[in-house]
Amino acid sequence: MKVILKQNVKGVGHKYEIKEVADGYANNFLISKKLAEYASPEAVKKAEILKATSLAEIEIREKLTEKQIEMLKGVSVVLKKKANEKGHLFEKVHIEEISKVLKEQANIEIDSEFIVLENPIKEIGEHTIIVQVGKNKGEFKLVVETI
Repeated sequence: MKVILKQNVKGVGHKYEIKEVADGYANNFLISKKLAEYASPEAVKKAEILKATSLAEIEIREKLTEKQIEMLKGVSVVLKKKANEKGHLFEKVHIEEISKVLKEQANIEIDSEFIVLENPIKEIGEHTIIVQVGKNKGEFKLVVETI
């Protein structure tokens, strides 16, 4: 059965793709959980338009982020978190927090999906954060301090 995915589904495909899946899987899982819809001719046309629009939006967002990467050189931001006496944080630093503090302190807006953390940040101190869009990379310093 042909279905149009409404969301990214691991092991199946990405949003707005048309996929051929087993009838039972389509009816009992994808469609019942509203992850997909039947691929009628009207729905296929609509999905193609939505896919083109979403690809254009992603491309624009990536280009804006590439310009923001150039501004990251030499930037250092401070994030305050609770930690114990040994300097270990009670909870790790999330990518969304990094994106938010970068916007607030340096006025640079980077979507959290472009921030790359090699290891989770679980200690106070200075950390190098990498931002990558395609082949373009940039980095900035994140200083984690105790409250």
